[in-house]
Amino acid sequence: MTTESTPQLRAANRRRRLVGIVTSDKMDKTVTVEVIRLKLESKYKKYVRVHRSYKAHDEDNQCKKGDRVEILEHRPLSRTKRWKVVRLVERPDQELS
Repeated sequence: MTTESTPQLRAANRRRRLVGIVTSDKMDKTVTVEVIRLKLESKYKKYVRVHRSYKAHDEDNQCKKGDRVEILEHRPLSRTKRWKVVRLVERPDQELS
């Protein structure tokens, strides 16, 4: 078996990938993504939903509020932006108005 083992490929595999929902798209080329994960509460042994918001770079301004997106850990792009939108996973159905 031959597998490519370049330093760039290894670095890309170490980056974290998260899936979350866009909560704000008001900024230019930036979206706020809320990621929900389950954490085991140590005392009661119950799972608790933990919410965390990340600012992610959206180069083409394609993400809208309510979209489910996948974000990838990236080098710092600004003071608070360290994630990049990789792909649009799901777009909710538009309501008829």
